[in-house]
Amino acid sequence: MTKELKQEFTLRISQANKTQLITILYEMVLLYIDEAEEALDADNRMEYKSVIRKIRGCMNELTASLNFEYELAQNLLQLYLYVNRELVKASSHYDKENLEHVRKVIDELHRAYKEIETQDTSGPVMGNTQTVYAGLTYGRNTLTENISNPSSNRGFCV
Repeated sequence: MTKELKQEFTLRISQANKTQLITILYEMVLLYIDEAEEALDADNRMEYKSVIRKIRGCMNELTASLNFEYELAQNLLQLYLYVNRELVKASSHYDKENLEHVRKVIDELHRAYKEIETQDTSGPVMGNTQTVYAGLTYGRNTLTENISNPSSNRGFCV
């Protein structure tokens, strides 16, 4: 993942509500699947294993976020366990087929959560984050983002 993508995900996470956080994790998994396939194409097994670990980390976060008060959580748990099994197979067999199984499941979940995201009007999960304004200034071929009052107390006591 490039530095710019990490910054973009960090910004989105800091401004996201609960549903958007799940959507972001799905997007990260899909991005990591692309990276894993690129590593396989380049015959870089160390990088491939590293990316699979990152995908499994995302899946662990998704699993930990399940609220078992709802019946849907049991269904999602079964899907997440299936994805983890496929990741283990993909890691040991160095096989794109298992990655495609993972992509198919995560892509469907991502599309579903994108629709749910439009209905979720709750506020951001993180409080005391810096406000970022985009579009205030333009550089040559770039859009500059400005942070409001960067020296303000963001909840830390000294």
